[in-house]
Amino acid sequence: MLNVDLHCHSNVSDGALRPAEVAARARANGVDVWALTDHDEIDGIPEAREAAHALGMHYVTGVEISVTWAAQTIHIVGLQFDENNEELKQGLIRTRSGREHRAREMAEQLAQVGIPNAFEGALKHVGNPDLISRTHFARYIIELGVCKDVSEVFSNYLIEGKPGYVPHRWATLKDAVSWIRGAGGIAVVAHPGRYDLGDLALDAFLGEFKRYGGAGVEVVTGSHTPDEFGQYAVVAKQYGLLASRGSDFHAPGESHTELGGLPPLPPSLTPVWHDWRLG
Repeated sequence: MLNVDLHCHSNVSDGALRPAEVAARARANGVDVWALTDHDEIDGIPEAREAAHALGMHYVTGVEISVTWAAQTIHIVGLQFDENNEELKQGLIRTRSGREHRAREMAEQLAQVGIPNAFEGALKHVGNPDLISRTHFARYIIELGVCKDVSEVFSNYLIEGKPGYVPHRWATLKDAVSWIRGAGGIAVVAHPGRYDLGDLALDAFLGEFKRYGGAGVEVVTGSHTPDEFGQYAVVAKQYGLLASRGSDFHAPGESHTELGGLPPLPPSLTPVWHDWRLG
């Protein structure tokens, strides 16, 4: 059985390792089919692909696009697309714009509760300044000793209702799915268990996602509990969606799940890679 990991990050977005280092870690953990899915950015693809091929892994182009839907931020993973597609590239540029202004507002809020120089501190942890994010602020807060780990940071800061939270208007669901499909790729809902969607909202969201041409959902992911593996396996079958698997790895010692360390998809599901030539 192939070990497939189709969701992880490098320092091109909010991961800690270079794309080639993520590739090496994936291979060392037994990954056979791998995608780097940086947030709203595809500049890491050439390095990731070269490293994966040198290590004998099958490489899949990937990206994780930030979407605003019903006042929530939801992530859509794109897989197996043409990274040279101009519409996709321009859409990602537009999605990334505004992050610096948002980050400065976050830093102002943190300063008011005794965490100084957070913008400059977060920048020390950024590989790509265009993609400064909450994760970079979290690493700075840990560095200061204010919190011991990422979970504690996100219990006390950077989330709605807590200091440092500033919403951002991302891409629309229709745009994100259209960009991925227009580049020949497959659109997948990332870690659905992380969103505050009741049954009615989830039904509305997935209905809209499918109307736009969305095709898959992450079932086995480092952002889900074992119970949620089963819950979203049912969702995948109920809505006729392909199933995906990915660790959502960001950094050693920081991520819930190591690259390649997840259980396999339930055998009753059709994986997103079912018709890829992986031989």
